[in-house]
Amino acid sequence: MAAPMFRCFSRGRWFGSPGMSGVLFLGLREAHSGAQGLLAVQKARGLFKEFFPERGTKIELPELFDRGTGNFPQTIYCGFDPTADSLHVGHLLALLGLFHFQRAGHNVIALVGGATARLGDPSGRTKEREALGAERVRSNARALRQGLEAMGANHQQLFADGRPWGSFTVLDNSAWYQKQHLVDFLSAVGGHFRMGTLLSRLSVQTRLRSPEGMSLAEFFYQVLQAYDFYYLFQHYGCRVQLGGSDQLGNIMSGYEFIHKLTGEDVFGITVPLITSTTGAKLGKSAGNAVWLNRDKTSPFELYQFFVRQQDDLVERYLKLFTFLPLPEIDHIMQLHEKEPEKRGPQKRLAAEVTKLVHGQEGLASAKRYRMITEGGVSINHRQVTNPESVLVVGQHILKNGLSLLKIGKRNFYIIKWLQL
Repeated sequence: MAAPMFRCFSRGRWFGSPGMSGVLFLGLREAHSGAQGLLAVQKARGLFKEFFPERGTKIELPELFDRGTGNFPQTIYCGFDPTADSLHVGHLLALLGLFHFQRAGHNVIALVGGATARLGDPSGRTKEREALGAERVRSNARALRQGLEAMGANHQQLFADGRPWGSFTVLDNSAWYQKQHLVDFLSAVGGHFRMGTLLSRLSVQTRLRSPEGMSLAEFFYQVLQAYDFYYLFQHYGCRVQLGGSDQLGNIMSGYEFIHKLTGEDVFGITVPLITSTTGAKLGKSAGNAVWLNRDKTSPFELYQFFVRQQDDLVERYLKLFTFLPLPEIDHIMQLHEKEPEKRGPQKRLAAEVTKLVHGQEGLASAKRYRMITEGGVSINHRQVTNPESVLVVGQHILKNGLSLLKIGKRNFYIIKWLQL
């Protein structure tokens, strides 16, 4: 039985094996056959929100993923700008989208914007991003690559379903922009963009009407993202860009640029934005980011974020943030109706996400912390609820150097401290 594959690109070297064709699509055994089932299943889960362009996506896009057309497998990419040294929960749905395509046998690219982060994406923002220096961006980009590679490895190791997968590749767009000269780039690329079209984008219109206005650097961002799509189309055969719903304008620019230069059609798929209970977009700028780097948000804190989700959201989040089949999610929710006090769906959701982000060890760590905070641990018959508690001689450690540790209801341990 073939093992799933992981591939990353770093400093000009490839690691891992190439993608494979001839696979079954995720979830299609339940009700569908062919690629339309793949897109339909993710649409039903709520993960795929919009398809672009509207013309052709009902026929051409499903056919693109149809094994019988000879186009199989395809390449799909999504970009992540290193404006911080970690991804956050707001990025997870785009990553899940890539992973679903990978599981269906297609090759996916996670593109780190080591160059575009210097400009700042204006999409969904009311004011300009804080400018980042070149070294800061490079440091953030290295951290993001490491985080993406780790999640790709966790996905491969812990969620393999026995079928051959496509490849997972991590790239950095600074690799091609550092070779460009400004005047040469503008001469070759700029003439294919029309100002009226660029100015009509919603993200641009919103910023132009704001008191702060919009800088030329921000305005040019959509041109660079369009060129990224074109570069990946030319060098990797990438035909589909995945992004948050606020990226639709940038995706449209890429489609128009590629179509003008090549006459070929490419496609865009958006995923929904995750918001807080107040409706604010989760992220660094809003100050409510739940980070995927354990040094910024511990596995326990990530676990707790999902355990605390309300009942009216948990079914949707199980569909969005996990690979659980829809019938299994239905079963989990049916059990929840009978015993809502056990918070079974929330615990399963938290476990699946924590395992994907931090691996099996991270999930085990989160559960240990949770047992402590919920009063499941005592030392010398004194309940300990703070995982960061300092053990005090005479209280947690007796004068004879012994401690009686109780974990849960039945697990007792006598600890002998050799040095105090």
